[in-house]
Amino acid sequence: MSSSASPNSDEIWRLADAKAPEFFALSDRIWEMPELNYQEQRSAAQHAAMLEAQGFRVENGIAGLPTAMLGEAGAGGPVIAILGEYDALPGLSQEAGVAEHRPLIEGGNGHGCGHNMLGSASLLAATAVKDWLAATGTPGRVRYYGCPAEEGGSSKGFMVREGAFDDVDIAICWHPSAFTAVSLPVSLACVEVEFTFHGRASHAAAAPHLGRSALDAVELMNIGVNYMREHMPASARVHYAYIDAGGIAPNVVQAKATVRHLIRALTLGEMWDLVRRVKAIAEGAALMTETTVVARQLSGDANLVGNRPLEEAMYANLLRLGGPGFDAADRALAAAFQKTFSAEDIRASYARSGLPVREGESLSDEICPLDAKTDLSIGSTDVGTVSWVVPTVQCRAACYAIGTPGHSWQLVAQGKAPAAHKGLALAAKAMAGVAVDVLSQPELLKAAKDDFAAFRAKNPFQNPIGDDIAPPLDMAAH
Repeated sequence: MSSSASPNSDEIWRLADAKAPEFFALSDRIWEMPELNYQEQRSAAQHAAMLEAQGFRVENGIAGLPTAMLGEAGAGGPVIAILGEYDALPGLSQEAGVAEHRPLIEGGNGHGCGHNMLGSASLLAATAVKDWLAATGTPGRVRYYGCPAEEGGSSKGFMVREGAFDDVDIAICWHPSAFTAVSLPVSLACVEVEFTFHGRASHAAAAPHLGRSALDAVELMNIGVNYMREHMPASARVHYAYIDAGGIAPNVVQAKATVRHLIRALTLGEMWDLVRRVKAIAEGAALMTETTVVARQLSGDANLVGNRPLEEAMYANLLRLGGPGFDAADRALAAAFQKTFSAEDIRASYARSGLPVREGESLSDEICPLDAKTDLSIGSTDVGTVSWVVPTVQCRAACYAIGTPGHSWQLVAQGKAPAAHKGLALAAKAMAGVAVDVLSQPELLKAAKDDFAAFRAKNPFQNPIGDDIAPPLDMAAH
């Protein structure tokens, strides 16, 4: 089905523009209080307060997650979910607007993935839809889902497990980017698992034969996983981090050590097979060292499922809106940041959007083609799990300099710039436009649901978040 933006779009965009400054300020406030997975108490409070101020019915702590929330407005009709995030990343503290590495707090947190913008734009979109429903009397409900811990915490997977999306008809989301486009429905399914080895302490010099080193087991496990890399699908990824290396005393045989592995693959089936193999390697490492191992899954995301009717509707809205409208000052600041990037950073940024490199371009105002061929350098997102239970669409909006590395101090530094606000506003209007299209075009809603049903009929779903997995509310405490 081909779709064009609804005539109602002009009104919804006017409503979004009228309140945009309030949400620029919200984004900047969230930028100033960067909080990690499941620790976003202040950020969540800011979002809940904004929902209440805008007249939403608010429920905090949904799905057993203290920093998750739901704000709803409207009555009857289809239910439109707009997804927001507000978690930050560790070690990326940075002064705003400065094109050199200048941490505000050494080792502090920073919004290196732009989630300060992400949640604020989604809440602006939901507010515009709420106002449009009230003004027109159209049956329908809009919900803003405040989703914590996207950076490895998989809150949306826990929300899916607890039924938070069971009555939702359509889900909409976005992400800050260097280019504006409909997001390709491609991501890696993943699980994050901690392996804790238990051995026996002893004097490392006087009685090493009496000890059984948990740290040796961790190192042997990592070697085994590294050898596995040659024998897994090319699109798969496995990463690891030492969580507890057993202490700082080399003259003590380490009795306990923990390593965290993030296992990714293009499909859920491939991922579960890799998880099985990694667990077998851990058991082998324990056998070799006469230690024991306990595996604890922290989180998990499904791969993204596309929805062509919604993607076409999103694309139509983006084409009508045009780019963010960057000015000379925006471009000059972006050019200053580009001087801190490598040529490879810039080439990779174009390649991810399927575009040729353009020399001297610091910001992009174009809308990328709907089916642009990209290099598919992809990560994971817990939006993927939502897309298996609800027809889902996402866009990207240009908010920062071309070549900006994800999860970098440079991205943090651009998070409060005027260009970030312009991209935020564009994303909000595009998401609100799709919501209005669905609410005013029953044939679009039917096409989206039919597309989703056809996929699910051939693809059984197993949520990577099992019933026995507790939300890892302490995962950022290490």
